[in-house]
Amino acid sequence: MENTGKPREGFSSGLAVFFASLGSAVGLGNIWKFPYLTGSNGGGAFLFVYFICILFVGIPVLLCEWYIGRRTRHNAIGAFESLKPGSLWKGVGVMGVLSAYLVMFFYTCVAGWVYFYCFKALTGAFASISAESVEGLFGEVIGVGTAGQSFFSKAVLSPIFWQFIVLCVVGFGISMGVRGGIERITKTLMPLLFVLIVICDIRALTLPGAGEGIRFLFHIDFSRITPSVALSALGLAFFKLSLAMGIMITYGSYFTEDVHLFKTAGKIAFSDTLVSMLAGLAIFPTVFSFGMEPSAGPGLLFMTIPLVFSKMPFGTVLLAAFFLLTSFAATTALLSLMEVPVAFWSEEFKMSRKKATFMNCLFIGLVGITATLSVDSSSLLGGIKLFGDGFFDFYDHLSSNIIMPLGGLLIAIFVGYFSKKEDVAYELSNHGTLENGFYVRFFSFVIRYVSPALLVIILLNTIGIISF
Repeated sequence: MENTGKPREGFSSGLAVFFASLGSAVGLGNIWKFPYLTGSNGGGAFLFVYFICILFVGIPVLLCEWYIGRRTRHNAIGAFESLKPGSLWKGVGVMGVLSAYLVMFFYTCVAGWVYFYCFKALTGAFASISAESVEGLFGEVIGVGTAGQSFFSKAVLSPIFWQFIVLCVVGFGISMGVRGGIERITKTLMPLLFVLIVICDIRALTLPGAGEGIRFLFHIDFSRITPSVALSALGLAFFKLSLAMGIMITYGSYFTEDVHLFKTAGKIAFSDTLVSMLAGLAIFPTVFSFGMEPSAGPGLLFMTIPLVFSKMPFGTVLLAAFFLLTSFAATTALLSLMEVPVAFWSEEFKMSRKKATFMNCLFIGLVGITATLSVDSSSLLGGIKLFGDGFFDFYDHLSSNIIMPLGGLLIAIFVGYFSKKEDVAYELSNHGTLENGFYVRFFSFVIRYVSPALLVIILLNTIGIISF
């Protein structure tokens, strides 16, 4: 089957593909979610499982999604319909779009925190900061103690305001298109973010007691590896590589024909993991140096990075630059997430890109408010529970630990068993122009047997059918 679908905008080059895909993968997942999940799940033990998940599940599923996207030149739902018209496989694309929505409901909330900290840093609020005051500031941004207050009180509306600003910025970027928006922004900002993380590392590693943080990050205590740790590591691997959210299928549909999928996947996985390691080296030495808890949860980034910069010359300037670029990283990740439903609405409902962007921003903002007001048990909506979780944690758990792994399993099965081997090999070898037969055969083995087996075991344990 040849590529189908009307001519559509795409990335301009292989370098643009790399930065756009990396911009999707490298975001708050690396700088925010990776450190706090690593801290909550045993440090090095969590990393060990995470690496296995990246190698045997993350990269293979990433290649599957790129194959589906580039071969069909369609959005996440239309791609499955193109490959298997009238079949139930279209539901896998629906799951991807649903997962993208769920992530954006809480991700726009966290991005709002970053924007808030960026504003505070630019206005000099961190000139003299302590561990106690930085914890109080984080409580302010997440709305601690707002239960029982009026919805229109300043403490309640403040985090909603920053979430609204995030959606305005993302909506503007998406409306500019694939090349003028996504490509231009990611190519500019990713290198700058990398430089600032390295600066953070240099200072954090010279703090008193930094060695304890390094040992925590890299020491593997196999007794800490539990089913919940494995599930969290798998969910993080999917989250950080933007898998099973329709993103990589959509981005794959914009790829040029000369993009080497195997090499690009390896570069993305390596670069993404490297940024995560660098973020960990900036945060955990600081945690131990200031006597904080590595299991502090979602607020770990926001309570450690200000303390790092408070201990270095020109710290307030560097802190402002760091949170400015972290806000850019959050924005590039949200651009990729927003592109999934916008591409679907634009193509399937023949809607203009700007209208589709506006409608999706409005919908995500309205539902995302529930996540913003439920981060803490003392928040305005903190007392409302869905299956034992507040809205924020429910959206995160449902997407990262259930829909993404299940979607990844179905994508692996679809490519491994329901796609023609010659079609897969033809696409992965750039229409037969690349001599990578060994990689194609190894990929075929992993995606048919190894990846599904790991995903099935973890999912069965999640729902209680098996226990280990």
